[in-house]
Amino acid sequence: MCQSFNLLKFASRVTAVFLFVGLLLLNVSFAQPQPTHSFLVQAADLETAVTAVEAVGGTVTHQLGLINGVGAELTDAQQTMLAQTEGIQLVANQSLTTAGSKGPYSGYPTVIGANLLHEQGITGKNITVAVIDSGYWAQSALNKNTSGQRRVLAAYDAINDSFDQANTLDSTDDYGHGTHVSSIILNSRMVGGQYNGVAPDANLVTIKAFDYEGKGNYLDVIRAIDWAIAHKDEYNIRIMNLSFSATPQSYYWEDPLNQAVMQAWDAGIIVVAAAGNAGPDPMTVGVPGNVPYIITVGAMSDNHTPADGTDDILASFSSAGPTVEGFVKPDVVAPGGHMLGYMDANMTIAAEHPEYHQRGTYFTMSGTSQATAVTSGVVALMLQNDPTLTPDDVKCRLMSSAHTAVDENGELAYSIFQQGAGQVNAYDAVYSTASGCANQGLDLAADLDGTAHFGGPAMQDDDGNFNIMNTDGFAWSGGFAWSGGFAWSGGFAWSGGFAWSGGFAWSGGFAWSGGFAWSGSAIPPETQVQGTAQ
Repeated sequence: MCQSFNLLKFASRVTAVFLFVGLLLLNVSFAQPQPTHSFLVQAADLETAVTAVEAVGGTVTHQLGLINGVGAELTDAQQTMLAQTEGIQLVANQSLTTAGSKGPYSGYPTVIGANLLHEQGITGKNITVAVIDSGYWAQSALNKNTSGQRRVLAAYDAINDSFDQANTLDSTDDYGHGTHVSSIILNSRMVGGQYNGVAPDANLVTIKAFDYEGKGNYLDVIRAIDWAIAHKDEYNIRIMNLSFSATPQSYYWEDPLNQAVMQAWDAGIIVVAAAGNAGPDPMTVGVPGNVPYIITVGAMSDNHTPADGTDDILASFSSAGPTVEGFVKPDVVAPGGHMLGYMDANMTIAAEHPEYHQRGTYFTMSGTSQATAVTSGVVALMLQNDPTLTPDDVKCRLMSSAHTAVDENGELAYSIFQQGAGQVNAYDAVYSTASGCANQGLDLAADLDGTAHFGGPAMQDDDGNFNIMNTDGFAWSGGFAWSGGFAWSGGFAWSGGFAWSGGFAWSGGFAWSGGFAWSGSAIPPETQVQGTAQ
């Protein structure tokens, strides 16, 4: 069974990925400056973390009160001293990157039934989505809603810790991924009588945490989340879209980025995160999608026939569960294949793949990033219809109204570890009255203060099949092939309801067949964390 690693014991062996900061060697006779590495330092409170870093001569680069930590540049000697300091936890500042891919147009609002809601005036009005990504392109259909009113409420740069108070930036996106994701959520352009975005009247707060190459890191993303929480009431931020993923290096509760994400959920923000693009193998869901509380999204494709659901397929790249702690992920799937969205021709992705750029302003991409954006748009529609919904309410209704992929015999076409509760359906989610079916048995407050952590109901038998505790019909060997047609059933009877979306108190773990451990284990220096927009 997995063994939790002790960051204090192993931090001295951890090195940062992509964030190495080398000081130039001076051609002089006195001692040369020592190279530094970027770390995240946590303590009982922010002041203690700052004091500890300064006491060993390190440089504080980020103040992250959200997780009682700081970002710091440390030499090897300073790192060793801090690692020996009681009450201090060190973890390398991990990198995150987003990588783009391609495909032709898909009419996703129609696929998920959002067009029916648009006709009823449910378009995401007065609901703000915070998109933490590479920024956005100030295109008219992103800047303005369906009535021509300005709806980009704020633009924050978490990399440089700068805020455009006048909100006059023409564009904050050099890479293109953030623009594409934002376009899927709220593009207000109408084509052929249909809006191109899922929630064309939603408001946008754009937060830049990824650079022109689509690269980011824990420190900047955590600072972005902290800023969003601090300004949630000012801008009515109800949804946080996280279209990126990193390889887990610890249990969900030990990961600093996951801790920040759980704080956002606790603050009342509905966090929608990508499952990752490491599928189809099991146990490939990344950070922060492995957080049990939030909404984690996998990807499906309409096979280029948006009007015909019988030939839809689960995207082969879509990461599958369960998580190491035994939770069923993803929670739902959404359209994520060959998705059309805005992107300027000069942005990095479009410049590197001009063959997928259309009409000077559009680009086609595939990934769980795009599926996450679709789901964030659906949540905006749900909240316009009922602004009183809590994060747990939204997750419950989104899952209970999802359309499950079943074959002609009514059997699951894909495992719940691949499709979760099924494909999101905007219309059914908006009018769902389900309650109390998400995050059962979990205690977020206890998780955050460290008094209790939780495991999910997934188990693996001696034959290598994944199963759900105390249920029948959910065995999965990790296989992916599906050669027959299926229908998206809105009425699939889940045995025992959605008990598998909750968990139970962690008791030290259980054995996965074949073993699964963190190797003891420090984060290996060579680890490279990949993004999800493939």
